[in-house]
Parts: sequence; C-alpha cells; structure tokens
Amino acid sequence: MTDTFAAQLRQLSAAEDFLTFFGVPYEKDVVNVSRLHILKRFYQYIRQEPNLPENNEQALYQCYRNLLIRAYEDFVKSTPAQEKVFKVFQDTDGHQHVTLQNLKATLPSQGGSVPSYTVPAAPRAA
Repeated sequence: MTDTFAAQLRQLSAAEDFLTFFGVPYEKDVVNVSRLHILKRFYQYIRQEPNLPENNEQALYQCYRNLLIRAYEDFVKSTPAQEKVFKVFQDTDGHQHVTLQNLKATLPSQGGSVPSYTVPAAPRAA
C-alpha cells in the first residue's frame, strides 16, 4: 500500500465512500436520509475516543471502522430528529421559537408602525 491511511481518508467525501472504504455494509435508504448525520456522528465519535491507536494504521483503520459502524447503526435504529446531531435538532426538539418582540426588532424603524403588504389575488378559474 503506497498511500498512507490519512491520504486515503482525505480522498473520501460521501458517506457511501466512507462506508465502502471501511467495508461496512449499508442500506441505501438509511444513507439517503441520514448521510450527513452519519458522517457528523462518526466525527463526534472519533473526537470522543480516548484511545485512538498511534503509529499503527491497521489498528487505527479497525478503530475507525468500529466507530463508523456505531455511527451508522445509530441511524438504522433511530432518526436524525431523535439523534439530534445537528444544532437545529438540539434547539427545543427542532422547533424554532420566535417571539413577537424578536420580529419587531428586525423591522426597519418606521416610527413604531408595521408596514402593510398587499397579497395579490389568486387567478380566477376559466
């Protein structure tokens, strides 16, 4: 093997690339729905792993493979909304709350008045 493990990893971009590289069998439907979530969770698991092998690419490959399997399995058993990998899902269960005060603060200053908008009428059926 002429390429180092790190160089090979740099060539990967899609979730399918990672799963194939690490020899992890996967269902396309799961990956189609959760591809970014799987990769983000994989990265989180790598960062949380206290005992990453050093100077042993084969051991590091196996460790990464196990972490990728774990990340993938999270989304086989659950959904992105339940796993809350991304901030949008972490904020109040995926619901954004905007107060009237927040909305008013975004309006241009017009002496306290709220601008009015005209909604065009729907076209009439022939």
